[in-house]
Amino acid sequence: MKFCRDWPRIAGMSPKYAHGKICYLQIPTTDIERSVAFYQKVCGWKTRTRGDGSMAFDDGVGEVSGAWVTGRPSSPTPGLLLFIMVDDVAASSKIVEASGGRIVTALDKNAPEWFALFADPDGNVLGLYQERPR
Repeated sequence: MKFCRDWPRIAGMSPKYAHGKICYLQIPTTDIERSVAFYQKVCGWKTRTRGDGSMAFDDGVGEVSGAWVTGRPSSPTPGLLLFIMVDDVAASSKIVEASGGRIVTALDKNAPEWFALFADPDGNVLGLYQERPR
């Protein structure tokens, strides 16, 4: 897939190529600049302008890339649900809210998995995931 093969060279990274690897993501938005700022603050994603002029991102470890797309409805009801690994779900939840998003399902520290669900400024619901301390 072209998208997966372009970004490592640009980002100076060496991703793993393997059958079945998740490599590219498109996030619906009505305001690309707002989405860029939100995901940079919440996730620390690096962004870049692609050759076609569209804004793209690379995840925090350089293994998944993607872009924001307009003209597509947001995903406010989780069907397929993407989780983003963070160092601290509680702290990241505060950043979500301070950056124009909202928490849909808050962190439950008694649960076997530490996660929260959030809606970005366009209403797309995604998850934050933290490895539970041992």
